[in-house]
Amino acid sequence: MTADQLNSFLKTKQNELSQRIAAIEADFRKGRSANFAEQNTERENDDVLDEIHQEAKQELVMVNQAILRIEQGAYGLCQHCEEQINPERLNALPYTTTCIKCAK
Repeated sequence: MTADQLNSFLKTKQNELSQRIAAIEADFRKGRSANFAEQNTERENDDVLDEIHQEAKQELVMVNQAILRIEQGAYGLCQHCEEQINPERLNALPYTTTCIKCAK
């Protein structure tokens, strides 16, 4: 993946995650049914949505950090051992911060 492709991918991912987070937060704000039976189902759905919300927020942080590392010229370096991360690993997970050895 070229630098331009990588940047475009990360910016697109950043936008998608931001939209997902906003949609979930809007769903939480809209309130719940007055019907008791529906409240139980909604509560279960809220638990699932909360998990998706937390995962999206964590992924967005990683994407934002990857964009920052690109801007600082530190992209592709393992944050633990400071060695180059294998390009195949970066292609599979462009916002990874560790080489495969340090990830274990």
